[in-house]
Amino acid sequence: MSDNAFYITTPIYYVNDIPHLGTAYCTLAADARARFERLRGKDVRFLTGTDENALKVARAAEAEGKDVQTFVDELAERFKETWRAYNISFDDFIRTTEPRHTAVVQRFVEKLYESGDIYMSTYSGWYCVSCETFFNGDEVKGAAKAGDDLSRCPNAECRKEVQWTEEPAFYFRLSAYADRLLKEIEDRPDFLRPESRRNETMQFIKSGLNDVCISRVQDWGIPMPASIPGAQGKVIYVWYDALINYASAVGLFSDDPERTALLGRYWPADLHLVGKDIFVRFHATLWPAMLMSVGVEVPRQIFGTGFWNIEGEKMSKSKGNVIEPVHLAKQLAAEASCDFDTAVDAIRYFLLKDVSFGSDGDFRHAGLVGRYNGELANDLGNLLNRTLSMVHRYRDGRVPGNRKRTSALRSLAEEAQPGIEQAYAEMNFVAALSRVIQVVREANRHIEREAPWEKVKSGQDDELDFLLTELLDTLQFVAIIISPVLPSVARKIWAQLGSPRAFEKLRWEDAPNWGILSTGVQTSSPEPVFPRVDTTPKMEGKKKQVAAQDTATPTISFKEFQRLELRTATVTAAEKVDGADKLLKLTVDAGDGARTVVAGIAQQFAADELVGKNIVIVANLEPATIRGVESRGMILAAGEEVPLALISPDRDVPPGTKVR
Repeated sequence: MSDNAFYITTPIYYVNDIPHLGTAYCTLAADARARFERLRGKDVRFLTGTDENALKVARAAEAEGKDVQTFVDELAERFKETWRAYNISFDDFIRTTEPRHTAVVQRFVEKLYESGDIYMSTYSGWYCVSCETFFNGDEVKGAAKAGDDLSRCPNAECRKEVQWTEEPAFYFRLSAYADRLLKEIEDRPDFLRPESRRNETMQFIKSGLNDVCISRVQDWGIPMPASIPGAQGKVIYVWYDALINYASAVGLFSDDPERTALLGRYWPADLHLVGKDIFVRFHATLWPAMLMSVGVEVPRQIFGTGFWNIEGEKMSKSKGNVIEPVHLAKQLAAEASCDFDTAVDAIRYFLLKDVSFGSDGDFRHAGLVGRYNGELANDLGNLLNRTLSMVHRYRDGRVPGNRKRTSALRSLAEEAQPGIEQAYAEMNFVAALSRVIQVVREANRHIEREAPWEKVKSGQDDELDFLLTELLDTLQFVAIIISPVLPSVARKIWAQLGSPRAFEKLRWEDAPNWGILSTGVQTSSPEPVFPRVDTTPKMEGKKKQVAAQDTATPTISFKEFQRLELRTATVTAAEKVDGADKLLKLTVDAGDGARTVVAGIAQQFAADELVGKNIVIVANLEPATIRGVESRGMILAAGEEVPLALISPDRDVPPGTKVR
């Protein structure tokens, strides 16, 4: 493999239905990582595709009265259309019905047979059509529901009825690879991520591996190689076939010199991204063992993503809450009066910023709008608008170019960049984006502190030029460094900054390169990138009056209000509360020494995002013990169902300052 190459893959998605928010999440995370690696100058190969040989795909086609190949052709195109709409920068899209894949799969199985790792036996056991997975009797028995005499799938995300299957079948000797798999995992701490998935895999292997049935008696699928005795009438088990796509796409066992060159250039894969439901049994256990059997190097890292609930409920067609990504972007674009690409970027930002990658998330439309209005419109969009407005008002829209000394914002950006780079490389999008937004917020605060309008009044032209230049340079930094997640918006920011340098040619090291925006460059007139979503209720006349009466808040006296002691506080440390997904333990300085405050904001704000932040707390609240932690106070936040923004002073004041 080339030292400069980076090969990243998504799972290949079943084409029994159209793409949804869950499939989009994993794909856009892969896209963000691929864009980041390209920005670092890597030779990136980004693969995605569709899994088309499953029995449930054939049944879905039958249910719609369509020929199976016609059915999968149509849905594969739907996936491509969705990924293009979301600006997914894939280099290759593989379909498991393609000849380049089927030929490799058959050759792979032949090699396994030649090595003695495949043998003929009889399969008797349970099969889940939905999961395309075989389960033994103990697994199915353990999944029984109280009062339910049905045999159900052990997969907690499925729980559908399984069927008894008995047929002659080929088996792969997975049990022979337990020790090698454990050694691989133990020797390479970053091989399986996150840590919870790694531990789960090791426990699965240590509990005892069974040999895996790799054939089925059915019409749809890749035929077992005719060279293997007893193969007639059998197709290769879809999971055995599907896993090989990662290697078949780059020319494994190919006779084509061009495709063989791809294998030498990109294999082993640097990163497989897969859902947690297919992580342990298939990608972290079966796939590495298959590669070991044929003498091919295993991937460098496999990362398991979490699932998304919708408004607190599991996403399900029967509940009617499945979110189609293109529809969601159109809806947000209409609400915000922004263009489609901006809405797509906002959704990309929300999904990667709202929950730690690898954990489960809960998609709430109010949360999406809150982040759009808050971090994107109020923070990033506002910084761009006010900076360019001042440049046009005071300097005819041209870059002043006063860089006679190192600016405070430049120092902040240079300090932040290594941490952002590391966070992107570790798939820690929450930390990466939080640090970018910290730079943006500090730039907005810097404007308030420096008061450029006062510099104009007092004739401090050099100081005004210096301030405007460092704000423009900060926007250059942000545009480059946030582009893996906001590719369309970053390009729009760059265009408004007016740099003649092509955005496509920018690299990671250009971000803190103060001076790319040359003196005298003409900036564009400011145009709002993120028009705000109006969240106020739209009622008129008597309806509005009645609604106001119905929702009127009980009044309190001024004396009662005076009993509240509101103070500013600075967050000095933050961490999650053990065993509580929504709680953060904050250590704050409220002017009277350190105190601990427990707040239910862990799903909206990353711990490291809050350190150093100035907030407002209720300081004289009676102490309470929450999950074993004493909480002395309450933070103030805006939002009804969920906290969307923390209340902060608009300029720096000492911790403990009373709020009146």
